Amino acid sequence: MTTLAELRRYAIARSLFAPTTLARAIATLGFVQADPIRAPARAQDLILRHRVKGYRAGDLEAKYASLKIAEDYFVNYGFLPHAHQALMHPRVATRVWDRTTKKRAAEILAFVEERGTVHPRDVDAHFSHGSVKNYWGGSSSASTRLLEGMHYRGMLRVARREAGIRIYAAVPRDHQRLDLGSSLERATALMNLIVAIYAPLPFSSLRKLLVLLRSGGAPHLSDASKKALALGRETLSRAQIEGAEWVWPKRETPSRVSRANPIDDRVRFLAPFDPVVWDRTRFELFWNWTYRFEAYTPAPKRKLGYYALPMLWRDQIIGWGTFSVKAGAFESTVGYVKGFAPKDRAFASELDAEMERIRAFLGLGSF
Repeated sequence: MTTLAELRRYAIARSLFAPTTLARAIATLGFVQADPIRAPARAQDLILRHRVKGYRAGDLEAKYASLKIAEDYFVNYGFLPHAHQALMHPRVATRVWDRTTKKRAAEILAFVEERGTVHPRDVDAHFSHGSVKNYWGGSSSASTRLLEGMHYRGMLRVARREAGIRIYAAVPRDHQRLDLGSSLERATALMNLIVAIYAPLPFSSLRKLLVLLRSGGAPHLSDASKKALALGRETLSRAQIEGAEWVWPKRETPSRVSRANPIDDRVRFLAPFDPVVWDRTRFELFWNWTYRFEAYTPAPKRKLGYYALPMLWRDQIIGWGTFSVKAGAFESTVGYVKGFAPKDRAFASELDAEMERIRAFLGLGSF
């Protein structure tokens, strides 16, 4: 009978695979969540550094155009292979544009097609659409918001980034969409992709991820995704473990995956959106403590720090770390769930090694 400890080791073994090339790592992961906060690097870089040989912060942005991947919405915004993106297009947005918005979008599309690639500031300067209220209560360029809407609807693609800013190109109007089956078949494929990325996971967490898919990457597949979830009880491996129903890919056996990929002694600081720690429900079941992402929590109320990275050692999350680079100086703070560091000598050595790896990843010299 599978135990919670076996599931924990399985989760780590299948996600933290041996470092490989950038293209293979993204293909194996299936999706890399993006986040604009840089503390000390963006989430996508923090996720990839554990899975790509010699990875340095910014490598994804620098090499993006040469990879067969796209920026797009899935369960969240991030990077994914073209084959996975295709499952969500043509996407039908829940918000219907009015006549004025459609006219503006057509004008911008013609402008982008003429230019080849455009920076949002060029579009804003040319059209002067003014400002709109953004999601956080401030103001944003109306043109930039429209570019984002066109990207979401599949009219534009991200060609590359410059200093973190998306540079857009037009998706050819005669672009042929692949016939990837019925709505149910595509929704099922997307559900299986979610399971492949985040497994093993509680069935309740899979349900929440499909809600995110319906509100983000595939709102037009909402009804089909509900049917896919119902069918998932038959097509996925399932087990009742310590009061929770768990699911994982049918073709995988947790104990076999764990034996093929034994847990090592390496200390790893994981991004808040790393697949190993992304699901907070699973996190608490695996490690019996509550991790919170506190970047948007008022400073006086933070318990772990602005951008705390969970610290994995062997198969345990034993603490967290916060890191920054100020005036070229590397600063770090480490905290422990039990209030103190493990007394194992191997831990101290591995913690020092991880600090050196972070410095190299950030392009800093050794201590």
